[in-house]
Amino acid sequence: MMDVPGDLVAFLIEAKRRTYAGLDDDATVATPLLTGSKQLEHRAGSYAYRDIYFGMGFFVGQETVSRDDTVIWSMCYSGGARAEITDRTTLLALYKFLRRALLAAEIEKPYRGPPVLSVDDMTYRNDVEGSLDRFHGVETIAKAGVQLYELRYSGGLLR
Repeated sequence: MMDVPGDLVAFLIEAKRRTYAGLDDDATVATPLLTGSKQLEHRAGSYAYRDIYFGMGFFVGQETVSRDDTVIWSMCYSGGARAEITDRTTLLALYKFLRRALLAAEIEKPYRGPPVLSVDDMTYRNDVEGSLDRFHGVETIAKAGVQLYELRYSGGLLR
């Protein structure tokens, strides 16, 4: 395992809470680097976080954390709602629950949400292996026992 900067985890959780998880697309920058993408950013001290993604129902993206303008950590992800879920209202409700789960990220595994979060008939699950230096995982959301969403992700410290 590589040596993880002590303040990286705290910054990563703060950055996620101040971008998509906490603000949805309201955190999107006006002029993204890649045409057609959503780009969310957060800076604090020597760290900078950037999340760039494409799509909504099914989406792909990459998060990066830079320290002193050098990218030191990254995570790629892809997934989304089941293909038959196409109406915007259902997608927005699903992603609202996802953001709630992401806000509950744990210090030990700050990549996405907690292992399990259940509210009413919605259940978020996150199964992850590894540590901040190298990890991969799958998160799902089910409603009344029927899976509606799946996302796969992986990443780690760059060297």
